[in-house]
Amino acid sequence: MKQWTGISEFVAVAEQQSFTKAAKQLGISVAQVSRNIAELEQQLAIKLLYRTTRNVKLTEEGALYLQHCRHLVSSLAEANRTLANLKATPRGLIKLTAPVFYGETRLAPLLHNFLKLYPDTELDLQLSNNKLDLIQGGFDLAIRLGTLESSSLIARKLASRTQYVVASPAYLAAYGTPDTIAELAQHQCLTGTVVQWRFMQQGKIQQFKPQGRITCNSGVALLDAALKGLGLVQLPDYYVKDQLQSGELVAVLNELRQPDDGIWAIYPQNRHLSAKVRVLVDFLAAELG
Repeated sequence: MKQWTGISEFVAVAEQQSFTKAAKQLGISVAQVSRNIAELEQQLAIKLLYRTTRNVKLTEEGALYLQHCRHLVSSLAEANRTLANLKATPRGLIKLTAPVFYGETRLAPLLHNFLKLYPDTELDLQLSNNKLDLIQGGFDLAIRLGTLESSSLIARKLASRTQYVVASPAYLAAYGTPDTIAELAQHQCLTGTVVQWRFMQQGKIQQFKPQGRITCNSGVALLDAALKGLGLVQLPDYYVKDQLQSGELVAVLNELRQPDDGIWAIYPQNRHLSAKVRVLVDFLAAELG
């Protein structure tokens, strides 16, 4: 490790333009900073710094060397933080936002289990079907469903979800079962916030604009309407799984189902995740996946 001697000191002095400030930043003496940089210059056989009584300036070679050394020091610091974080126990407040129904039925129980595993953590869970601004709202994490919009946030896929078009047996007995996307136009379609229903036909995404007597921004309300025989609805699996298993609802056009989309953990673009967020994301990925 002899070749590392003086590199951290050199970067600190170059950035601070002061031996005294660099020593304070590194927590060592000015004399030690000076000795280590001198040893580095001797090893390289190149002068890196011009020293005067008032200031410090980089030589031409020093400026070039600094560009490379900054990456080395930054990578080493990141490696040290990563190893330290492996041993860190999650603690502190986690502020998280998620859609209402998914948050209530799937996410909240898992978060409560997480709190039991890690007693030093606290939870602020904000359920909203609006996509809240993570930075402005001070959120550590958001759970988002479906296709993601382009953004500067980091996304990790936790699980997949399947979209079903379903209806009650009574509705299908009364009005028939659609066999093609075009036949949906002859049916009552229960519509929500999604303007187009998506299908996969012959390897291509096909869209259909549903129309019917009921429009509502609540998946729970649309599910109730479907159970009462008022029409067809397209909903994710976590809304209709139990009803499909019990036979209260029947899935149609299964062979034309769109490809599964994602359930995502979204968080601000930091160089280094805190232990509490990293462990929580790993926990959710394991439980939901």
